[in-house]
Amino acid sequence: MNNQKSNKENWLFEITPKNKLFNLNLKEVWQYRDLLMLFVKRDVVTLYKQTILGPLWYLIQPLFTSIIFTIIFNKIAGIDTGNIPPFLFNLAGVTSWNYFKESLTATSDTFKKNASLFGKVYFPRIIMPMSIVISNLLKFVIQLGVFIGFYVYYVYSGYAIFPNKLVVLYPLLIIIMGMLGLGLGMIISSMVTKYRDLTFLVGFGVQLLMYVSAVMYPISLIKEKLADYSWIVEYNPMAHIIETSRIMLLNDGKFDFYGIMYSVITTIIIFFVGLLIFNRTEKSFIDTV
Repeated sequence: MNNQKSNKENWLFEITPKNKLFNLNLKEVWQYRDLLMLFVKRDVVTLYKQTILGPLWYLIQPLFTSIIFTIIFNKIAGIDTGNIPPFLFNLAGVTSWNYFKESLTATSDTFKKNASLFGKVYFPRIIMPMSIVISNLLKFVIQLGVFIGFYVYYVYSGYAIFPNKLVVLYPLLIIIMGMLGLGLGMIISSMVTKYRDLTFLVGFGVQLLMYVSAVMYPISLIKEKLADYSWIVEYNPMAHIIETSRIMLLNDGKFDFYGIMYSVITTIIIFFVGLLIFNRTEKSFIDTV
């Protein structure tokens, strides 16, 4: 009996059933931090390993999307962006949207893609979606660098644009975007283990979500032109996040305190709901995947 006690005291880890509803288990995640960084490196290196242009896709995608939005929504549809160059206005929205979208779509398939790995070795399952959100952060930083490059270009071209003093809080906004994408991704990933057809709906649903997330227009325009349907945009937390990001970066528009607080609270709720469902699913998902 004494030998068993002494052996137990020398164990590094003890794998036990999780009984808590919300179990982020930061201590265990920290113990597996090397594995987390390994997954991050894997995601970054392997994504474009066998492509012709490689990491250049990080730059091409937001640039071409912003150009198309500028032609369609600003030149043809006539959406006014005030003193802000339309291309820069769209690039700011697309850059923020891409980080959320990539975090959501990549984490939404966590259980299905990693079923063989999860079935062979133990590690905190939350590490996998966390690694995706962190690796996408690198892509976001690169795209943000492109935005800053065009920002400097327009300033030197004579445009009177400058960041809002709230830009110091921009890193917090990035965390909120990551948490929202992670929370929704964990919910969808847990549901995909039982309902496979949800995989086909994710891409379509995310595409539709972009159009009600104020990526290519200000929220004020929807309130003015489509007052009866503006609630669809106003109740979308991502719309307020993107609008706030443009205010911070371009000083364009009026800061909506209640709108961003609504987004923060909604994000926290979605994150913990996603964590709850994810923790419950990881106990039995191997039987359904």
